[in-house]
Amino acid sequence: MSWSSESVNGDGSALGRTRSRDLAEAEPILDGELVEDQPFAAVRTSWRRRFKRWWQSSPRVPRSLKTKPQATQAVKDWTAALLRSPRRFLGAVVRGIVTAARLWRRWVVVRDYREAAEESQKLADKFGDIRELTLFRWKVTTAVLAALVLVGVLVGFLYGERPLWIAGAVASVALAVLGRQKDGSPGRKPSLAGPRTLTWTMDPQVLVDAFRDAKLIGKDETLRLVERATRVGDGWAVTVDLPATRKAADVVKNREALASALAVDEIQLIVERVRGNGGHAGRVSMWVADEDPYATPPLRSPLLGVRQWDAWRAVPFGRDARDRRIDLPLVWTSLLVGAIPRQGKTFATRLAAAGLILDPYTRLYVADFKAGKDWMAAEQVAHRFLSGDDAEHVLALKDWLVELVSEVQSRYRRMRELDDEICPESKITPAISRDASLNMPVTAIFIDEVQVPLEDRTPVDVQGKKLTAGEYIGDLLTWLAKKAPAAGIVLVLATQRPDSKTIPSGLRAVLGSRFALRVMDWRDSNIVLGEQMNTRGYDSSRLLPSHKGVGILRPDGETQAGADVLAMIVRTYYMPGEDWLEICRRGRGLREAAGTLTGHAAGQDAELLLDSAAAAKAISAPPAQGAAQPALPEPLSAVVNYLGEHGQGREFVPTAELIDALDVEPNAFGRQMSELGCRSDRARVAGEDGTVRQVRGYHMADLRVAIAAHCDERAVGTERDDGG
Repeated sequence: MSWSSESVNGDGSALGRTRSRDLAEAEPILDGELVEDQPFAAVRTSWRRRFKRWWQSSPRVPRSLKTKPQATQAVKDWTAALLRSPRRFLGAVVRGIVTAARLWRRWVVVRDYREAAEESQKLADKFGDIRELTLFRWKVTTAVLAALVLVGVLVGFLYGERPLWIAGAVASVALAVLGRQKDGSPGRKPSLAGPRTLTWTMDPQVLVDAFRDAKLIGKDETLRLVERATRVGDGWAVTVDLPATRKAADVVKNREALASALAVDEIQLIVERVRGNGGHAGRVSMWVADEDPYATPPLRSPLLGVRQWDAWRAVPFGRDARDRRIDLPLVWTSLLVGAIPRQGKTFATRLAAAGLILDPYTRLYVADFKAGKDWMAAEQVAHRFLSGDDAEHVLALKDWLVELVSEVQSRYRRMRELDDEICPESKITPAISRDASLNMPVTAIFIDEVQVPLEDRTPVDVQGKKLTAGEYIGDLLTWLAKKAPAAGIVLVLATQRPDSKTIPSGLRAVLGSRFALRVMDWRDSNIVLGEQMNTRGYDSSRLLPSHKGVGILRPDGETQAGADVLAMIVRTYYMPGEDWLEICRRGRGLREAAGTLTGHAAGQDAELLLDSAAAAKAISAPPAQGAAQPALPEPLSAVVNYLGEHGQGREFVPTAELIDALDVEPNAFGRQMSELGCRSDRARVAGEDGTVRQVRGYHMADLRVAIAAHCDERAVGTERDDGG
């Protein structure tokens, strides 16, 4: 074995040495794949596309010509300017003659020399020189006029009338240049006699003057046009940049003053701050209507022209002042509608219900505490329905809400068990809502005159705790508004008493969309729309009584007005009783065809699936807290919330600090606090630099007295209600 092994090794070594002499040294071998590079064929862009790309990106092209609406408006402006040019040229020539005459008179009477003598108090000494110089200049004037007449006669005799016409044209152009209108030129600013009205074309100078008259910009400040004034609907739209340090929020707050400066009713003026990438804190978008946009008869709902609707689509709700259709999203949110009687509250609520009625895969709960005929047609489609204002109806609503709380908890448990492709998040989806096996349809509960159950004093026992039915229903509604939207439960509440005593603050804070028709005062408007909305320019108490169905919409979601719009004035569609009945009949037919007619509509008032223990456990914390904290009116409530975080150990708080922290209008804030019994006072306060200044503000003791007085007033009212 040893010999054989050595022989093999030797032969192998000799063979290896022979091969190594025959082979040349090579580069390292790398793994790879041979790819033949074939360049892509160049795509030739058409000259139209190249020209369009250059036109949109070139800084040499005016911005007003880069979009079709702006270019159309520019052509209109140029045409109007061309048609007005003869009259404007003649006016400029006349003003030039007047200006030249004034300059000549100032020169001939030696005005500059006279003023210099008066300033040096040597007018008497220089009187002879002034008179002599005046006579000399009169002689110069006479000689020049005589020379011009002589030259004119000679030129006309030698060369005819053409040189005279040319000279007259040159002189008229010179006079027109001299008499042209300049911004800020004294003595030549146009003044309008009679009533102030908007002209048929929007003059930028009119807008600048209006901002100055409204004290929104200074006398020496001006506006910068971002987009020229264009016709949008039946009005003018323009976007401007304010001077540095001026805020668009101040313009929105002072919309009424700006409307007065523009000589229009504030209902015709829409002022919005431009948000997002194309906006900043000083950019304002305005729209001015030619006439009252709500004076025409209302339009019928577009839902009358459709056979079926998808609940996941926003419901057609109304039109804004620009005649844009405004759709209201309902799924994943909730809605509060507030108004005084006979302003269209029930009509607006039924518009929201109509879109859900035309979707056969939705389930409806309808509670009408007005006990009238407004909602009777909904019996044809409602899974549960009641109409009345007695204690038994309030208790029935309480049982409905307990059932819905249990349903929401059950849905969340079932969604946790679903596949991620079916339910990627803990939210209901269109596919889930239409799957009959999952039994999780979009469910909406409509409560008209919700103040009736919320004020009910019927005692109820909740797991050993004694509560009134109103308190318990308020806690259930608050819990549903917080937790139920993601599970597909839509909460829609309507009331004709939008005050802090009726609707708990905890419930108001979690309702998504708000719609406020005309109310009595700014406090009720803030109850519906949210705190301090009146200081942002949205106060439904200022709406005209003649504008039925017109209200301020604060949507929870994107609308046709844009995703960044805080609120807007909307006129709801008109849906009379016969149209409402037709919608409900159509909804019943769709449910019968789809096999989704259940509950009260099917004549099968199913037994309520109540789990009172689970519902009480779910909302156990809110009753204990809500009962001890009475709701305060605005802006006192906002002041208390702010001082709860920044008022420890303080005896005095300056008014300027509260105004900056709450972002309110100073005059309105002072007036509202005075009405609530809190009057400002002066006190000495040390600044950050150590200096002591006298400022106006509120004593903490006065604020505590006002809060206690309001709480005592509410307690007396509660005892009276209990006694009654």
